[in-house]
Amino acid sequence: MTDPLRIGIIGLGTVGGGVLKLLETNAALITRRAGRPLVVAAVSARNRTRERGVDLSAFAWEDDPVALARRDDVDLVVEAMGGEDGPAKAATEAALGAGKHVVTANKAMLAHHGQALAEAAEASGAALRFEAAVAGGIPCVKALGEGMAGNRITRLMGVLNGTCNYILTRMEAGGEPYAEVLEDAQRLGYAEADPSFDVGGTDAAHKLALMAALAFGTRVDFDGVKTEGIDQVRLADIAHAAEMGYRIKLLGVARMHGDGLEQRMQPCLTPAGSPIGKLEGVTNMVVLESDFAGRTVYEGPGAGAGPTASAIAADMIDIARGARTPAFGIPAAQLRAAPRATGGAPAAYYLRLALRDESGVLAKVAAALGAEGVSIHQMRQSADAAEGGEATVLITTHETHRDRLDAALSTIATSDVATGPAVAIRIEQL
Repeated sequence: MTDPLRIGIIGLGTVGGGVLKLLETNAALITRRAGRPLVVAAVSARNRTRERGVDLSAFAWEDDPVALARRDDVDLVVEAMGGEDGPAKAATEAALGAGKHVVTANKAMLAHHGQALAEAAEASGAALRFEAAVAGGIPCVKALGEGMAGNRITRLMGVLNGTCNYILTRMEAGGEPYAEVLEDAQRLGYAEADPSFDVGGTDAAHKLALMAALAFGTRVDFDGVKTEGIDQVRLADIAHAAEMGYRIKLLGVARMHGDGLEQRMQPCLTPAGSPIGKLEGVTNMVVLESDFAGRTVYEGPGAGAGPTASAIAADMIDIARGARTPAFGIPAAQLRAAPRATGGAPAAYYLRLALRDESGVLAKVAAALGAEGVSIHQMRQSADAAEGGEATVLITTHETHRDRLDAALSTIATSDVATGPAVAIRIEQL
């Protein structure tokens, strides 16, 4: 048996506490699989006296996470503090600068600073691993970096935020409006007091940007992710989608389109019978499409103490075994800055328009769409929404480019027929 891998854990909340419990519960199993013991040497958190349900007496304590990252008795730092910048980033940089390995669950930090951190890791000969930063317990980072390494990825898709999937599932199943389901999700702990990071799509977009870099050998480009949240989805949209054989999901899609990288995180109509369409509750799903393996589907819990700790443990075991693969699959210097795709792949769209309930309005809408080359597949007035001189009109289009659709919707919005903002939801064929 070789020397133990000595671990320092920064952050002792849900994730950090989960790692401590996993290492204690499965110590013998992990030692056999890693070929050496994994031993916690030191910990750091904001509050030393907080009750966490784990015994910390055997570990050295550091108030300063950077000091922990530089300790001589720490070989690997687990960063479970979170935050795009601040102490988490400083501690990660300190650890890598000292040649210490880093395992992190911090998607925001990597989405904004992944290239620089990958370069720092390679410069010092350290490993930077982040399985836990994407889709919790689903091993999708390992799938992209190792299992699919011989394939050219043609498209990746994912439902990457359990809070959004829970809300949409509940709205459909119980006929409950968005605001009520969101409030219940906060009560159950699925959504934060400020839920904008989740329901606005930012959390899932961070994850998509990391997977896209792995899939296509590009530098992480979070700012290039077209991001929309679910806050504009209404019960009527869910009902009308169901009538057409679809379910609405917050779906991330990345693909090379022409010479550019297309990345988007937005509500989409997905076929109800597809794996993504069938997904329920807080579960996450990642779908990879490749030239030789075809379509592979990965499903599981996307968050929580156990699943996230499981992903962190897998990375630590790999490092204990001697694995030193680059953070994003190929050396950081070889990651290319892919141009952003303009417009993206064409698709059909579902539209909900708030219009004046009077003669000639539908003709003006059709003319505005036609002027931009947007062809109408179906158009009808919602039976439950004509009231007070206003009407809700539902349209599905044939395949079109989003920039053409946006131009048509802008014309409608500034005309004398619109009484409220339009909602446009992409119909994604899976």
